[in-house]
Amino acid sequence: MNRSESRATRILRGLKIAAVLASVVLAAISCRGTIDMTPPVVVDTTPKSGEMNADPALKEIRVTFDKDMMTEEMWSWVQESPDTFPATTGDAHYADKRTCVLPVALEPGKSYVVWINSERFDSFRSAGGIAATPYKIEFRTRK
Repeated sequence: MNRSESRATRILRGLKIAAVLASVVLAAISCRGTIDMTPPVVVDTTPKSGEMNADPALKEIRVTFDKDMMTEEMWSWVQESPDTFPATTGDAHYADKRTCVLPVALEPGKSYVVWINSERFDSFRSAGGIAATPYKIEFRTRK
């Protein structure tokens, strides 16, 4: 893929996201407040945040929210540091309307930090277009 194709792909993705968000805003205006306007929050992760003995053979990180999410390539798996972000082995995807999966390759005896959204990156959004509250997943794999 050349640079112009990559840039064109990013522009089209941005336009698609803008169109989705515009339709959500219009729907919210027409419904006059019937859309839940509270931000989604993380209710479960695999591995659990704070886990000190995670299985290094684990092939994916999962995050589950308390409400249905926009599932069309809408996520922000954010790295705090390249040294603590896991190597990915495929594209992120939604397993269902509330659970997003990041395929990974973990190493034994290593600490990992993954943010779900951040101040700058907030593409994890509810079906109503509200950005999820940032959430930090920290864990260590066993040796």
